[in-house]
Amino acid sequence: MIRTLFWLLDELLDELLNLYIWAVILAAVFSMLASFGVLDTRNRMVWSIGDFLYRVTEPALRPIRNFLPNFGSIDLSPLILLLLLQAARMLLSNIASAIITGSMQYLL
Repeated sequence: MIRTLFWLLDELLDELLNLYIWAVILAAVFSMLASFGVLDTRNRMVWSIGDFLYRVTEPALRPIRNFLPNFGSIDLSPLILLLLLQAARMLLSNIASAIITGSMQYLL
């Protein structure tokens, strides 16, 4: 029973992290397309999508941007955030495997 609960919790957290990874990717692509003028941000629907992506990803990207040096117009913070999110997914998976199987080999 407990193992099933941990397995479900692991799957839920993995899916939430996966959705957030896609949101970061979409926000980076949206930002790039808007800056090159491919997307018209005066359009209400386009603006709403961009505002949603900005509000979802900016709280995680802002501390990374404050930490990184200024590279001019190149923003590497989404790449750093994606690497951190993938590391979190792997760590959570290893912890859940260690709890479910009862073996500490997954943590080493």
